[in-house]
Amino acid sequence: MTVDRPLPGPRPDNGPDRADRFLRNWLLWVSLGESVGFLVPVLAQLTFAGSPVVAPALILAGAVEGTVLGWTQATVLRSRVTALNRRRWVGATAIAGAGAWFIGLLPAEWAEVWQRWPASAQFAAGILLATVLLCALGFAQWFELRRHLRGAGWWILGSAAAWGAGLAVFFAVATPLWAPGQSVALILLIGVLAGVFMAVSMALVSGVVLHLLLRQRERPPQQP
Repeated sequence: MTVDRPLPGPRPDNGPDRADRFLRNWLLWVSLGESVGFLVPVLAQLTFAGSPVVAPALILAGAVEGTVLGWTQATVLRSRVTALNRRRWVGATAIAGAGAWFIGLLPAEWAEVWQRWPASAQFAAGILLATVLLCALGFAQWFELRRHLRGAGWWILGSAAAWGAGLAVFFAVATPLWAPGQSVALILLIGVLAGVFMAVSMALVSGVVLHLLLRQRERPPQQP
């Protein structure tokens, strides 16, 4: 049985100490959650590579990744937004995680189709897919966050920026290290290493965005 409560420890009522504590906890736990969750797609790829079920396996693994990430995010966020519904947040993140992997797999699965398109159509489709991919998690989580935060729509853009930064870091780390003929163990190690850097980058950017949204929520109303 899971107890739905925020992370233990004293929490100041307000002020910079509380904000600093939130950012530290978010960076630690969200980085950890995404690093652990990302292992599931990595293992799915290594296990089912070359199999006709690799795509469904990766989509399912994306749902597991989203579940782990969503749980750590909700756990930290509930320290500041106590009314946040963990079940809805985790469920939305799991669905979005599966959807993001589905979208990410489309270029490879339909390569024979889109490669026959004009260059302009390929470019437009790539921009559209990238936008939907980056916004998927933030949009899904917005349905719960809007119940508690003013200006929650900014979370969609903030989350997209966080994932854009994370994916850029992932490929910056992994691409120079991966090479043909490497052992499975080395490929896995490089993927895990790049995934950790991706998770930390994503957590840092998204934590700052949430901090700004929470500060706006807690700002006292101005006197006329």
